[in-house]
Amino acid sequence: MPERLQKILSQAGIASRRAAEKLILDGRVAVNGKIITELGAKVDWPRDRVTVDGKPIAAEAPVYILLNKPKGVITSLKDPRGRKTVIDLLKDVPERVYPVGRLDYNTEGLLLLTNDGDLTHALTHPSHEIKKTYVSKIAGLPNEEQLDRLRAGIKLSDGMTSPAAVRLLDFDPVKQVAVVEITIHEGRNRQVRRMFEAIGHPVKSLKRTKYAFLTLTGLKRGEYRRLTPDEVASLKKLAQG
Repeated sequence: MPERLQKILSQAGIASRRAAEKLILDGRVAVNGKIITELGAKVDWPRDRVTVDGKPIAAEAPVYILLNKPKGVITSLKDPRGRKTVIDLLKDVPERVYPVGRLDYNTEGLLLLTNDGDLTHALTHPSHEIKKTYVSKIAGLPNEEQLDRLRAGIKLSDGMTSPAAVRLLDFDPVKQVAVVEITIHEGRNRQVRRMFEAIGHPVKSLKRTKYAFLTLTGLKRGEYRRLTPDEVASLKKLAQG
């Protein structure tokens, strides 16, 4: 049955759907020897021969990785500046996998990677509201009124955030650093950092500790594991909701 070309590319583990669309628009994808640059093109694969940069695509078994990303590692497949990427940490993963969402260079913690483009698209779609929990060390001690602003939703340069779940965990009066847990379901660029900046308490360190029901239990910084079949099934169920 014919399907959209970008969906086929994601299913084959070539790229996420968004990245696959760019490959098509850049003229790097051909079907039966003809370059395709239209995003609406449909293909009957594997009956049709699909190539990227002249190389035929082949189906890969789906792979699902949970990584405890360290600071100082970029969430990308490669970096023109030569910085270490999350892919560099996956020493014994031969399949080509892609991050589900992003963690910025100085943020550590839980990151999913997969070659399942459909699941990636579903998990990152705003309508599914997948919860992500972070532990933030911030400058100073926020009062309840400030934390309530985060709980209610706060205005950023790109609009109001959705309400967040916020808990003050600890405060060091000597270092003047508070530890705050925050759970959001949006995925804006540097969102948690910008939210705390908006209440006057900039982030000193940030760690994602939970994604949906997944945690970092048993994983040290830089370590990773494959998800269990039950975890994958539960993620897919969430992505359908």
